[in-house]
Amino acid sequence: MHVRPTDTVASALAAMRAGVPDAANARKHGVAPGTIRRWRRLYLEQGRPRGQTHLTARCPRCDAVPLDGAAYAELLGWYLGDGHVSRGRRDVYALHVINDLSYPVANARIQDLMRAVKPGSRPHTRDRPGSVITTVSWKHWPCLLPQHGPGRKHERPIVLEAWQREVVERHPSDFLRGLLHSDGARVRNWAARVVAGEQRRYDYPRWQFVNASADIRALCCWALDLVGVDWRASGPRTISVSRREAVARLDDLVGPKA
Repeated sequence: MHVRPTDTVASALAAMRAGVPDAANARKHGVAPGTIRRWRRLYLEQGRPRGQTHLTARCPRCDAVPLDGAAYAELLGWYLGDGHVSRGRRDVYALHVINDLSYPVANARIQDLMRAVKPGSRPHTRDRPGSVITTVSWKHWPCLLPQHGPGRKHERPIVLEAWQREVVERHPSDFLRGLLHSDGARVRNWAARVVAGEQRRYDYPRWQFVNASADIRALCCWALDLVGVDWRASGPRTISVSRREAVARLDDLVGPKA
Protein backbone atom coordinates (compact mmCIF):
# COMPACT_ATOMS: atom_id res chain seq x y z
CA MET A 1 0.00 0.00 0.00
CA HIS A 2 1.55 3.30 -1.15
CA VAL A 3 0.28 6.32 0.79
CA ARG A 4 1.15 9.48 -1.13
CA PRO A 5 2.00 12.75 0.62
CA THR A 6 -0.94 15.04 1.20
CA ASP A 7 0.67 17.78 -0.91
CA THR A 8 0.96 15.37 -3.88
CA VAL A 9 -2.69 14.39 -3.72
CA ALA A 10 -3.81 18.00 -3.29
CA SER A 11 -1.73 19.08 -6.30
CA ALA A 12 -3.12 16.27 -8.44
CA LEU A 13 -6.69 17.15 -7.46
CA ALA A 14 -6.06 20.79 -8.37
CA ALA A 15 -4.76 19.66 -11.76
CA MET A 16 -7.89 17.55 -12.29
CA ARG A 17 -10.08 20.58 -11.58
CA ALA A 18 -8.02 22.57 -14.08
CA GLY A 19 -8.69 19.96 -16.76
CA VAL A 20 -5.20 18.45 -17.00
CA PRO A 21 -5.43 15.07 -18.82
CA ASP A 22 -4.99 12.02 -16.58
CA ALA A 23 -1.84 10.79 -18.35
CA ALA A 24 -0.11 14.16 -18.00
CA ASN A 25 -1.30 14.52 -14.42
CA ALA A 26 0.07 11.07 -13.59
CA ARG A 27 3.48 11.83 -15.12
CA LYS A 28 3.73 15.13 -13.27
CA HIS A 29 3.05 13.53 -9.89
CA GLY A 30 4.84 10.22 -10.41
CA VAL A 31 1.81 7.97 -10.09
CA ALA A 32 -0.11 5.65 -12.38
CA PRO A 33 -3.06 6.99 -14.42
CA GLY A 34 -5.28 4.53 -12.53
CA THR A 35 -4.28 6.22 -9.29
CA ILE A 36 -5.36 9.58 -10.71
CA ARG A 37 -8.70 8.12 -11.71
CA ARG A 38 -9.13 6.56 -8.24
CA TRP A 39 -8.36 9.86 -6.51
CA ARG A 40 -10.92 11.60 -8.71
CA ARG A 41 -13.56 8.99 -7.87
CA LEU A 42 -12.88 8.97 -4.13
CA TYR A 43 -12.12 12.61 -3.36
CA LEU A 44 -13.89 14.62 -6.05
CA GLU A 45 -16.89 12.54 -7.12
CA GLN A 46 -17.64 10.76 -3.82
CA GLY A 47 -16.33 13.49 -1.54
CA ARG A 48 -14.53 11.14 0.81
CA PRO A 49 -12.01 12.57 3.29
CA ARG A 50 -8.36 12.02 2.56
CA GLY A 51 -6.91 8.93 4.29
CA GLN A 52 -7.22 5.14 4.38
CA THR A 53 -9.55 5.04 7.35
CA HIS A 54 -11.17 1.80 6.18
CA LEU A 55 -7.77 0.08 6.55
CA THR A 56 -6.76 1.64 9.84
CA ALA A 57 -9.78 0.94 12.05
CA ARG A 58 -8.62 0.78 15.65
CA CYS A 59 -8.67 -2.56 17.43
CA PRO A 60 -10.76 -3.05 20.59
CA ARG A 61 -8.03 -5.30 22.00
CA CYS A 62 -4.96 -3.23 21.06
CA ASP A 63 -6.41 0.28 21.35
CA ALA A 64 -9.10 -0.25 24.01
CA VAL A 65 -11.83 1.18 21.78
CA PRO A 66 -15.44 0.06 22.36
CA LEU A 67 -16.54 -3.27 20.90
CA ASP A 68 -20.13 -3.91 19.79
CA GLY A 69 -20.58 -6.97 21.98
CA ALA A 70 -23.83 -8.24 20.48
CA ALA A 71 -22.50 -8.00 16.92
CA TYR A 72 -19.20 -9.57 17.92
CA ALA A 73 -20.89 -12.50 19.69
CA GLU A 74 -23.01 -13.25 16.63
CA LEU A 75 -20.08 -12.87 14.22
CA LEU A 76 -18.03 -15.18 16.45
CA GLY A 77 -20.79 -17.77 16.09
CA TRP A 78 -20.70 -17.42 12.31
CA TYR A 79 -16.91 -17.73 12.32
CA LEU A 80 -16.97 -20.90 14.43
CA GLY A 81 -19.68 -22.38 12.24
CA ASP A 82 -18.75 -21.50 8.66
CA GLY A 83 -15.90 -19.01 8.76
CA HIS A 84 -12.15 -18.92 8.47
CA VAL A 85 -9.34 -16.35 8.52
CA SER A 86 -6.61 -16.16 5.89
CA ARG A 87 -3.36 -14.21 5.95
CA GLY A 88 -2.55 -11.89 3.08
CA ARG A 89 0.30 -9.59 2.20
CA ARG A 90 1.79 -7.22 4.78
CA ASP A 91 0.12 -9.19 7.59
CA VAL A 92 -3.38 -8.14 6.56
CA TYR A 93 -5.86 -10.88 7.43
CA ALA A 94 -9.21 -11.58 5.80
CA LEU A 95 -12.25 -12.98 7.58
CA HIS A 96 -14.36 -15.12 5.25
CA VAL A 97 -17.85 -16.38 6.12
CA ILE A 98 -19.52 -18.86 3.77
CA ASN A 99 -23.30 -19.18 3.65
CA ASP A 100 -26.00 -20.63 1.45
CA LEU A 101 -26.87 -18.37 -1.48
CA SER A 102 -30.60 -18.87 -0.83
CA TYR A 103 -30.54 -16.77 2.37
CA PRO A 104 -30.17 -13.15 1.20
CA VAL A 105 -31.25 -11.64 4.52
CA ALA A 106 -28.66 -13.64 6.44
CA ASN A 107 -25.96 -12.77 3.93
CA ALA A 108 -26.76 -9.08 4.23
CA ARG A 109 -26.72 -9.43 8.01
CA ILE A 110 -23.22 -10.94 7.92
CA GLN A 111 -22.02 -7.77 6.19
CA ASP A 112 -23.75 -5.63 8.82
CA LEU A 113 -22.07 -7.62 11.61
CA MET A 114 -18.67 -7.14 10.01
CA ARG A 115 -19.25 -3.39 9.72
CA ALA A 116 -20.33 -3.23 13.37
CA VAL A 117 -17.25 -5.10 14.60
CA LYS A 118 -14.88 -3.21 12.29
CA PRO A 119 -16.43 0.26 11.87
CA GLY A 120 -15.85 1.84 8.49
CA SER A 121 -15.14 -1.45 6.77
CA ARG A 122 -16.42 -2.39 3.35
CA PRO A 123 -17.16 -6.13 3.20
CA HIS A 124 -17.33 -7.65 -0.26
CA THR A 125 -18.92 -10.84 -1.54
CA ARG A 126 -18.20 -13.39 -4.19
CA ASP A 127 -20.40 -16.22 -5.37
CA ARG A 128 -19.49 -19.83 -5.73
CA PRO A 129 -21.86 -22.67 -6.68
CA GLY A 130 -24.74 -22.62 -4.21
CA SER A 131 -23.13 -20.24 -1.73
CA VAL A 132 -21.79 -16.75 -1.15
CA ILE A 133 -18.54 -15.82 0.61
CA THR A 134 -18.52 -12.55 2.55
CA THR A 135 -15.07 -11.12 3.28
CA VAL A 136 -13.56 -8.17 5.10
CA SER A 137 -9.86 -7.51 5.65
CA TRP A 138 -8.12 -6.21 8.78
CA LYS A 139 -4.77 -6.59 10.45
CA HIS A 140 -6.50 -7.18 13.77
CA TRP A 141 -8.67 -10.23 13.06
CA PRO A 142 -6.21 -12.46 14.98
CA CYS A 143 -6.69 -10.15 17.98
CA LEU A 144 -10.46 -10.61 17.92
CA LEU A 145 -10.48 -14.21 16.67
CA PRO A 146 -7.54 -15.84 18.49
CA GLN A 147 -9.00 -19.24 17.57
CA HIS A 148 -7.50 -18.68 14.12
CA GLY A 149 -4.70 -21.11 13.35
CA PRO A 150 -3.39 -23.64 10.83
CA GLY A 151 -5.55 -26.59 9.95
CA ARG A 152 -9.25 -27.31 10.24
CA LYS A 153 -11.07 -26.18 13.36
CA HIS A 154 -12.13 -29.72 14.29
CA GLU A 155 -8.49 -30.88 14.18
CA ARG A 156 -7.22 -28.40 16.80
CA PRO A 157 -8.41 -27.06 20.15
CA ILE A 158 -11.03 -24.30 20.03
CA VAL A 159 -11.15 -22.53 23.39
CA LEU A 160 -12.53 -19.06 24.04
CA GLU A 161 -10.38 -16.60 25.93
CA ALA A 162 -11.71 -15.14 29.17
CA TRP A 163 -12.74 -11.84 27.55
CA GLN A 164 -14.60 -13.71 24.80
CA ARG A 165 -16.50 -15.78 27.33
CA GLU A 166 -17.51 -12.59 29.11
CA VAL A 167 -18.88 -11.16 25.85
CA VAL A 168 -20.85 -14.35 25.11
CA GLU A 169 -22.18 -14.47 28.67
CA ARG A 170 -23.59 -10.97 28.10
CA HIS A 171 -24.97 -11.85 24.66
CA PRO A 172 -25.67 -15.61 24.56
CA SER A 173 -28.66 -15.38 22.21
CA ASP A 174 -26.59 -13.46 19.64
CA PHE A 175 -23.84 -16.08 19.85
CA LEU A 176 -26.41 -18.85 19.38
CA ARG A 177 -27.91 -17.02 16.40
CA GLY A 178 -24.53 -17.03 14.68
CA LEU A 179 -23.95 -20.71 15.45
CA LEU A 180 -27.42 -21.95 14.54
CA HIS A 181 -27.81 -19.83 11.42
CA SER A 182 -24.47 -21.10 10.14
CA ASP A 183 -24.17 -24.75 11.16
CA GLY A 184 -27.68 -25.31 12.48
CA ALA A 185 -31.15 -25.90 11.10
CA ARG A 186 -34.75 -25.89 12.24
CA VAL A 187 -36.28 -29.10 10.94
CA ARG A 188 -39.54 -30.98 11.30
CA ASN A 189 -39.45 -34.54 12.61
CA TRP A 190 -42.25 -37.04 12.78
CA ALA A 191 -43.12 -40.11 14.78
CA ALA A 192 -45.81 -42.76 14.41
CA ARG A 193 -47.75 -44.06 17.39
CA VAL A 194 -50.64 -46.44 17.84
CA VAL A 195 -53.51 -44.71 19.64
CA ALA A 196 -56.78 -46.57 20.32
CA GLY A 197 -55.77 -49.23 17.85
CA GLU A 198 -54.98 -46.74 15.09
CA GLN A 199 -51.58 -45.59 13.90
CA ARG A 200 -51.19 -41.83 13.99
CA ARG A 201 -48.42 -39.59 12.76
CA TYR A 202 -47.14 -36.68 14.83
CA ASP A 203 -45.02 -33.86 13.43
CA TYR A 204 -42.91 -31.64 15.64
CA PRO A 205 -40.16 -29.04 15.11
CA ARG A 206 -36.58 -29.44 16.26
CA TRP A 207 -33.42 -27.34 16.24
CA GLN A 208 -30.21 -29.17 15.36
CA PHE A 209 -26.61 -28.00 15.45
CA VAL A 210 -24.08 -30.10 13.55
CA ASN A 211 -20.34 -29.52 13.78
CA ALA A 212 -17.32 -31.81 13.56
CA SER A 213 -15.52 -30.01 16.41
CA ALA A 214 -16.27 -31.33 19.89
CA ASP A 215 -15.05 -28.01 21.32
CA ILE A 216 -17.46 -25.98 19.19
CA ARG A 217 -20.35 -28.31 20.05
CA ALA A 218 -19.48 -27.83 23.71
CA LEU A 219 -19.61 -24.04 23.25
CA CYS A 220 -23.07 -24.38 21.71
CA CYS A 221 -24.23 -26.47 24.69
CA TRP A 222 -22.74 -23.94 27.11
CA ALA A 223 -24.62 -21.09 25.42
CA LEU A 224 -27.86 -23.11 25.45
CA ASP A 225 -27.38 -23.61 29.19
CA LEU A 226 -26.87 -19.85 29.61
CA VAL A 227 -30.32 -19.16 28.12
CA GLY A 228 -32.01 -22.10 29.85
CA VAL A 229 -32.73 -24.22 26.78
CA ASP A 230 -32.71 -28.00 27.20
CA TRP A 231 -30.58 -29.91 24.72
CA ARG A 232 -29.22 -33.39 24.12
CA ALA A 233 -26.55 -35.01 21.97
CA SER A 234 -28.54 -36.92 19.35
CA GLY A 235 -25.55 -38.08 17.31
CA PRO A 236 -21.75 -38.06 17.23
CA ARG A 237 -21.73 -34.54 15.75
CA THR A 238 -25.26 -33.33 16.47
CA ILE A 239 -26.81 -31.31 19.28
CA SER A 240 -30.62 -31.30 19.29
CA VAL A 241 -33.26 -29.14 20.95
CA SER A 242 -36.52 -31.10 20.77
CA ARG A 243 -38.80 -30.26 23.69
CA ARG A 244 -41.68 -28.08 22.59
CA GLU A 245 -41.06 -25.32 25.13
CA ALA A 246 -37.31 -25.34 24.42
CA VAL A 247 -37.88 -25.05 20.66
CA ALA A 248 -40.30 -22.18 21.20
CA ARG A 249 -37.81 -20.34 23.42
CA LEU A 250 -35.02 -20.85 20.90
CA ASP A 251 -37.29 -19.58 18.13
CA ASP A 252 -37.80 -16.38 20.11
CA LEU A 253 -34.10 -15.97 20.85
CA VAL A 254 -32.52 -16.56 17.44
CA GLY A 255 -35.38 -16.10 14.98
CA PRO A 256 -35.74 -17.78 11.59
CA LYS A 257 -32.97 -17.89 9.05
CA ALA A 258 -34.00 -16.09 5.86
